[in-house]
Amino acid sequence: MTSKHEYDVLVIGSGAAGLTLALHLASELRVAVLSKGRLSEGSTYWAQGGVAGVLDDSDTVDAHVQDTLDAGGGLCHEEAVRQIVGNSREAIGWLVDQGVPFTREKREDGSETDDFHLTREGGHSHRRIIHAADATGAAIFNTLLLRAQEHTNIELLEDRVAVDLITSQKLGRAGKRCFGAYIFNRASGRVETFGARFTVLATGGASKVYLYTSNPDSASGDGIAMAWRAGCRVANMEFNQFHPTCLYHPKAKSFLITEALRGEGALLKLPDGSRFMPRFDKRAELAPRDIVARAIDHEMKRLGLDCVYLDISHKPAQFIRDHFPTVYERCLTFGIDITREPIPVVPAAHYTCGGVVVDSAGQTDQANLYAIGETSFTGLHGANRMASNSLLECIVYGRSAAHDILEKLHTSSMPADLPPWDESQVTDSDEDVIISHNWDELRRFMWDYVGIVRTTKRLQRAKHRVDMLLAEIHEFYSNYRVTRDLLELRNLAVVADLIIRSAILRRESRGLHYTLDYPAMLDAAEDTILSPPNAGD
Repeated sequence: MTSKHEYDVLVIGSGAAGLTLALHLASELRVAVLSKGRLSEGSTYWAQGGVAGVLDDSDTVDAHVQDTLDAGGGLCHEEAVRQIVGNSREAIGWLVDQGVPFTREKREDGSETDDFHLTREGGHSHRRIIHAADATGAAIFNTLLLRAQEHTNIELLEDRVAVDLITSQKLGRAGKRCFGAYIFNRASGRVETFGARFTVLATGGASKVYLYTSNPDSASGDGIAMAWRAGCRVANMEFNQFHPTCLYHPKAKSFLITEALRGEGALLKLPDGSRFMPRFDKRAELAPRDIVARAIDHEMKRLGLDCVYLDISHKPAQFIRDHFPTVYERCLTFGIDITREPIPVVPAAHYTCGGVVVDSAGQTDQANLYAIGETSFTGLHGANRMASNSLLECIVYGRSAAHDILEKLHTSSMPADLPPWDESQVTDSDEDVIISHNWDELRRFMWDYVGIVRTTKRLQRAKHRVDMLLAEIHEFYSNYRVTRDLLELRNLAVVADLIIRSAILRRESRGLHYTLDYPAMLDAAEDTILSPPNAGD
């Protein structure tokens, strides 16, 4: 097998954003879509809720924009919000055209109508969430993957872990341009060179930096870390969304209880059966996620609880089974019948609101390098992501980046003379226990010190620990052959450092960033933008 590959477009990540972009380019360009494990390993497949969009005649773009701005704590970029929301109907229409089986309204006899069923989630003033029961991500992923497999110009490659981007700086050339990436082939154990006219980071977020998360193991911030090392700015990394309701059970790893349950009337309760959300916000269970997560965290700490409870058992059993079949079946495997009893839940790290700074087409600070989806910072989410806006962002920006690439084709040639990966000075490691220990330590101190509620002292402790880990990981990386675990640990440590640094700089409480030392919100809302040391090279 050759160690050098060439494509017009290299897409690192196989979720909704990456597949959308690939499908919009495949009629004209050769595209490689890489996944570091199975193609379905990313967060898209596991997304339950749906896609937010202005689809009902009683709803408006202005209302959706205003809801997003309200949830974002004053930090949303209105131009970006309007771009994404304004393209929601067209983007969702494209998904329908691809064959995504969104849930439709039912008649009294149980037959389907032509109208799509729209649900409502926290922060939304209207029913505007189109969904495929409670497994929307799987429905979107499976449909787009099928379409990609039908294209001869799209090559789907599994078990390929990105190591680093190949840039002008790395090659000692003038300018700031990306030429592709070095990719670790897990099957062969070799690092291969992928040259490309355009490279797209669609690697998802970094919630695996926390001990408890709703995300799959792949969410290790790879694209954010690689872009940072390549000289790209990042923004608002301190805003990590904790989903309020992850199933609390010793055998239930990272299973999310969709927010749509609360949209359909589920209530949060204490062990004695009493509600508590009305004491925290007039919207109660439909308040934005940051408010709900902090309220749950407060009650758990106040009462010394392991969890709280989400109860939808007051709804008809058939309604629950029809609308939430995935949640119903999964909970049942753990002995919990949600039609008869409440679900034990805890908050868990869920979404990275910050990311790589991009323009309205997903272009980063490096020419020919794009970042889309959760990897990117578009300005949509501000200080708190509103439910179901993220899948919409993936589709809209996947389409926008594809359009921008097509417009720039005449300005970009295939890169030549890319050097192979040099591993002449490294050996195989016999100390993988170090990787395992550092991985565990990193995620534990991030959970304890940089979690839902923060203090300056906790952040400073976390900064001290991450500095030591970065030094240890760099030494290990410099001396041993790469593995997936080592590459993910390296990226997680970089992203943890970016989160901690950003959190220290924000001396206020806003949205998802809540600190006991600065509980008030400042009058001026400003993004936290970090520039890497090599940004000006």
